[in-house]
Amino acid sequence: MREVLSEVCAQLVGHVHAGTTQLAERDLLVPVSHFVSRARAAAELGLMRRLPLVVAHGSELKAAGEFITLNVLGKALIVVRQSDGTVTTLLNMCRHRGGKVEQRERGSNRYFTCQYHGWSYDRDGGALKAVPFRECFEPIDAGAHGLVRLQTEERHGFIFVNLSGEAGPPLSEYLGPEVDRALGAWDLQRSVIVLAEQFAVRINWKLVMDGAIDTMHPQFLHPDGVGRLVASNLGVFRQYGRHGQHFAARSRLVAMVKAGEAIEAGWKYVGSNLVIYPNAMMIAAPDHVEFWTVWPTPDDPGACSIQLRFLARPEILDTAMRARIQKSWDILVAAAQQEDWPMERYIQENSTGTPHGTYRYGRNEVSCQHLHRQLNQDLGEYSGV
Repeated sequence: MREVLSEVCAQLVGHVHAGTTQLAERDLLVPVSHFVSRARAAAELGLMRRLPLVVAHGSELKAAGEFITLNVLGKALIVVRQSDGTVTTLLNMCRHRGGKVEQRERGSNRYFTCQYHGWSYDRDGGALKAVPFRECFEPIDAGAHGLVRLQTEERHGFIFVNLSGEAGPPLSEYLGPEVDRALGAWDLQRSVIVLAEQFAVRINWKLVMDGAIDTMHPQFLHPDGVGRLVASNLGVFRQYGRHGQHFAARSRLVAMVKAGEAIEAGWKYVGSNLVIYPNAMMIAAPDHVEFWTVWPTPDDPGACSIQLRFLARPEILDTAMRARIQKSWDILVAAAQQEDWPMERYIQENSTGTPHGTYRYGRNEVSCQHLHRQLNQDLGEYSGV
């Protein structure tokens, strides 16, 4: 990652000197209906349920038996640390009559038991262990009546789940070597969650993703905040298959270049947003990472939920570091709630009221273009515009 950062820093310095930024070959026109259509939303949900999605961080499940329950894209899940230290994900749905076998948000269990009729399942793989009044049923094959188990892999500290119930390719193959290197540089498997919160907003999920990777708006929407820290319309994008990473010049880099000072590549001069397709993002800071997952709301194209997590290595989490991270959190949440999300709500309202026509993504909006092009390609609608 150090080599990539050096190359990117050199490119950004070149753009500062030339007054340019990275450009795509052409503008991209995205139909307004993509943000309001129920058919489009259903297609995107179907796609996402077939891909590995980040649902948790390993530090949430420290010891064997620890679990969390989640509702992800309409599916009720139990994510649990098994006896051998690995993590599995089980549908929180009894094989008898469909009740939840765990109703708490988190805890520790050896077995999961449905409170409706008492059917019980092992945390290790979800095997059926007990059926009250078993003599009253026809013979039940316990091996075929365990909780449905979903493909789960823990990598770089994050827990990825494929919701389809079918086996997909290995996670390392899906992420690819570039994303592996980008995540590996931060030692996230040893990190802990310092701050976390979930927000529900009346916005299509893609508009939230757009806002987080957009390169032009900081000086206009955040003139007294991020707009002072990051240069607008000055960036470099690297495509990693379905994924991508956008690098932005911090204002101090621009000032140093214009002053003729030498610059050593480092995160204090360059901001980075790694998009793990389709709905996760990692924004790098010098001493912590900001991790987003943006979840469409099933059956409502005009709503989504946003999970924000700040992670850091425990050995550097002294009082001063916690205070700095809290300050960064406060700045982020204030900007999101007071500036980004209100603007995205306006876009959503206008899209709903006028669902025809197109939105234009300029040649300098390379990172946003990539997300929409990739979705169209995966959904079989890619037109090359």
